[in-house]
Amino acid sequence: MNSTPITSAQRLRSIVSGSAGNLVEWYDWLAYSAFAIYFAPHFFPKGDATAQLLDSAAVFAIGFLMRPIGGWLMGLYADRHGRKRALVLSVLLMCGGSLLIAASPSYAQISLGATLVLLFARLVQGISLGGEYGTSATYLSEMADAAHRGFWSSFQYVSMVGGQLIAMALLIVLQRFALNEQQLQAWGWRIPFVVGALLGFGVMYLRRTMRETDAFAASATQPKASLRELAKYPREALTVAGLTLGGTLSYYTFTTYPQKFLVNTAGFDKSTATLVSTAALLVFVALQPLFGALSDRIGRRPLLIAFGVLGTLFSYAVLSGIAGAHTPLAAFAWIVAGLAIVSFYTSINAVVKAELFPAHIRALGVGFPYALTLSLFGGTAEYIALWFKQIGHEAWFYIYVSACIFVSLLVYLSMRDTRRHSRIDRDAA
Repeated sequence: MNSTPITSAQRLRSIVSGSAGNLVEWYDWLAYSAFAIYFAPHFFPKGDATAQLLDSAAVFAIGFLMRPIGGWLMGLYADRHGRKRALVLSVLLMCGGSLLIAASPSYAQISLGATLVLLFARLVQGISLGGEYGTSATYLSEMADAAHRGFWSSFQYVSMVGGQLIAMALLIVLQRFALNEQQLQAWGWRIPFVVGALLGFGVMYLRRTMRETDAFAASATQPKASLRELAKYPREALTVAGLTLGGTLSYYTFTTYPQKFLVNTAGFDKSTATLVSTAALLVFVALQPLFGALSDRIGRRPLLIAFGVLGTLFSYAVLSGIAGAHTPLAAFAWIVAGLAIVSFYTSINAVVKAELFPAHIRALGVGFPYALTLSLFGGTAEYIALWFKQIGHEAWFYIYVSACIFVSLLVYLSMRDTRRHSRIDRDAA
């Protein structure tokens, strides 16, 4: 174990450093989604706006296919060599991918080569983010004290959404104060990827100064992490997949998709859609620590069940409300309603997964089954939504979201409350 007990100041610094890196990683990842309405014609020149967005969403989804590989490789690395080293490596890969996108020629210059460069960059970033989630969830959960673990681990999603907010805020500044529509379309979309790469190099320093967790140090005598070792925990791995299924789909449905949804379906202009989506995400960020702290008092399972019930019953109505919104205020209210429901899941899902596994297999156990499920349901959310719209049955997507949340609800009803049966507490005993 670490030679000296951790102080409150060290704990806070480590949590802030871990969260800052997570924020930058998610900024880099979600800047792609935020700026897709501008760069799509440069990489996918054929067809109408929906077809171009569909192509960009396909690359977004393909990037997610690499996340299980990232969850596997980086999870192994984190469990064998430390959470800190894995977190430094993941942010290095992410900012490298951003630099590649920023410097990529357009389709007009190198034809299909531009699309392949974009695809390769997203594959690298997918590996990075696949490892980031499991390792970050593990690190924050292990670093937090038991009485406030739900509260502190909720900052994983604060930083995740914070990264998206920074991307959206930069887009708003560029749209309203710095560049006109033609400049954004021509070259301004490259700016956020340059910014992301620069932020990433700064975060690398913070992560190099973090303290390693006591739980990892104490696991040195345990078996080495591997997929074979993970197979000894089938119930836990399946629980991660089941509780993730509906949660990750609804998360991407109400965080990254509304900007396009408002433009492509509700008929808002790009600038207004960006502003509405950003305002709703600010509310979403504020809800995370509140719900996380609530889980420290009443347990994790009641919050998950609340998400399952509310999401199953009301997702169709909320998505229909967004589609039919005629004013920015109405659109904002509907999106916030969806995000409030999702918050019952997002605020605590990281700590729930971390509490399922022993320390020697925790990062792999959290990251790998999560990433597999995410690649199938979260990463394809925009593509499926746009595909349903293209074939003339957009409302079928609303049913799809509700059905997936219902499947997760069945898992929530059958699982134990991890706050009362935490493996992290057993590691410390």
